[in-house]
Amino acid sequence: MSGIVMFIHGAWLTPRVWERFAQRFAACGYTCLAPSWPSLEDIPAQRLREAPPAALGNLGVGRILAHYQALIEALPHPPLLVGHCYGGLFVQVLLDRGLGSAGIAIAPAPPRGVLPGLAALVRLLPMLTRAGRIVPLSEAQFARHAAQTLDAAERHREYQRQVAPAPGRLLLEAALGIGTRIDFGNDRRAPLLLIAGENDRTIHASTVAAVFRRHRRSVAVSTYRCFPGRSHWLIAEAGWQEVADYALEWAQSQADCF
Repeated sequence: MSGIVMFIHGAWLTPRVWERFAQRFAACGYTCLAPSWPSLEDIPAQRLREAPPAALGNLGVGRILAHYQALIEALPHPPLLVGHCYGGLFVQVLLDRGLGSAGIAIAPAPPRGVLPGLAALVRLLPMLTRAGRIVPLSEAQFARHAAQTLDAAERHREYQRQVAPAPGRLLLEAALGIGTRIDFGNDRRAPLLLIAGENDRTIHASTVAAVFRRHRRSVAVSTYRCFPGRSHWLIAEAGWQEVADYALEWAQSQADCF
């Protein structure tokens, strides 16, 4: 299988989180791209934690989507889009706009009209008061909400390598559904795979399933898979290979789209 894959990272992360997946896809002949969000500019996570760019706090949904749209339109042919968390939300919006040959949304934040669940809303509330400012993620928060399946040493390593501050404007806009409206009845939307982790404490599997049910209003291909025992960190925790291989097999089953 050959083609282009564009990986889109989520909030509090950098493109480095896709290293494992990119190696897996590249071994199958894909050209892999993992561009950073605007303002992050491929800066290492530690530097972002220590000295985040001043413009990061005001980075919103519209600018991020425009950034990826421009990158996609500059490619020789439409790529397969793969996103995690907010990156998975962006994959859905970009597909709805007619961009991308297919999309894989892993533990995706929900688009406008789908509530994330009471527990997620309660966790988000303090962050939503920081619109326009930079929102850090502590190592304790990372351990509790994103990577509870990792042992303490591995969690610390992953936090140091991967975790960066997030833009408060993005968090507020996404929570209010600003810029994330999707036409769930769009019959011309490219194929979409939604992946959830059974024990995800950030984006509950029930939320991903609710998004899937909305997408089924369309005749376009929509697939849902929940991986037992997995956390929000399912793209990098033990067993990530199973998730990556399932995504690869699904992409190859949609070969006519590439």
